[in-house]
Amino acid sequence: MKPLKVLHLCHNHPALHPGGTEIFALDLHRQMNASGEVDGMFIGCVDQNHRSQRPGTVFQGIGPNSNEMLMWTGHFDNFYLSQIDLHGIVPELTDLLTEIKPDIVHFHHILLMGVEILFLVRRVLPKAKIVMSLHDYYSICAHDGQMITTQERRLCHHASPDACHRCFKQLEPEQFVLRERHIKTHFSVVDRFLAPSNFLRRRYIGWGLAADRIEVLRNARPEPEIVPHRTLKIGEKHGNFAYFGNLNPNKGVLILLEAARLLNQRHPNAFRVDIHGGAPFQSDAFKADLAAALARVEGIASWHGAYQPTEMANLMRHTDWMVTPSIWWENAPLVIDEAFAQTRPVITSDLGGMAESVSHEIDGLTFRPGDAAALADAMERALTEPDLWGKLVGGIRSHRTLEDCAAEHLAVYRALLAPPKPVAKLPTAALSKSKPIRGISKAERGVSHAG
Repeated sequence: MKPLKVLHLCHNHPALHPGGTEIFALDLHRQMNASGEVDGMFIGCVDQNHRSQRPGTVFQGIGPNSNEMLMWTGHFDNFYLSQIDLHGIVPELTDLLTEIKPDIVHFHHILLMGVEILFLVRRVLPKAKIVMSLHDYYSICAHDGQMITTQERRLCHHASPDACHRCFKQLEPEQFVLRERHIKTHFSVVDRFLAPSNFLRRRYIGWGLAADRIEVLRNARPEPEIVPHRTLKIGEKHGNFAYFGNLNPNKGVLILLEAARLLNQRHPNAFRVDIHGGAPFQSDAFKADLAAALARVEGIASWHGAYQPTEMANLMRHTDWMVTPSIWWENAPLVIDEAFAQTRPVITSDLGGMAESVSHEIDGLTFRPGDAAALADAMERALTEPDLWGKLVGGIRSHRTLEDCAAEHLAVYRALLAPPKPVAKLPTAALSKSKPIRGISKAERGVSHAG
């Protein structure tokens, strides 16, 4: 079978910003190409925060792979998710689309590139199918897609013009109406939406996307190096907790550090917390809060800074428990899959895609989101209940592979490209036996005989 030509578009490249969406999008591209069933290209968008603009072209190379490149899209309207400099981008992207003629154009985000690019693809490639992965809530929420209120930092259960105006008092409710209509108008050309969790799918259905347009396909990671559990000394407990991922206010790392402080009051120096991850593009206020929180648990918790995805397995050698304490509607954190691949039980917020991924007291523990005392209680159980760790390790199910994930995506692509099934016709014999259609009389038409 002839390989499909697939173009993956993402809002960045993990070499420049190692976020979950970027990592998964590139992994999927590489796995599909390695399968031999896809002849694909990956384009990551960048702005001045990652790369300087090069004169003469919007495209830039990155690394040794000729089928991976960057597109500089530094003029972007974050509110309307709109590309301001279409004149600078459209001609070159049009030339690229015309040259490679992909069968599938798969958008993993619309940040930096802009929703208008969807219409461009439809105009330039009328026969291609457009797929969009909904990795988060940027389209629904103008607060960086966090679905958290700007003032009280409470979870937002439903976006509306009035609710959004309360978060952004400088903007009129009508502007949020226009924002939603602008995005949905461009989304109308998408052939299939993909969601990594049922929770996120329900959120977008509630926002107004038709249920039959959104299919759930969970993300996955490449098969990791499996590292053994650490060997405990006589009398030692499974008391090594770890956090992996970027640090920001909504990821809950401050909640974890406060929980560590509370737990240390009950069980002094009986455990440790290792925090792995960078804090890119974070405010000075958050960095100050983080430093203060770390100072309060000095000797108990350590921040080790950013890491490469390839380093995670080695860092996991010293981990008994993974903690994912996010306070926002996480959709499907890859770190949970990575922890389960290493048979490490997970302690996570009972919220969103996290609660969907972790079964309480089966393969992990869940706790009330944003509640440091509740997290401390869960960590205390992990530390003090002698049989709990082994029970939860035994409850971890076999994880889904990236090969499985790529095959499922490929099946979606091929189904979209398949010709429509012909409408069944009645046999000629059946038609000859059918009754003739009776004419309609004037009386049945309501016409008088006199007329």
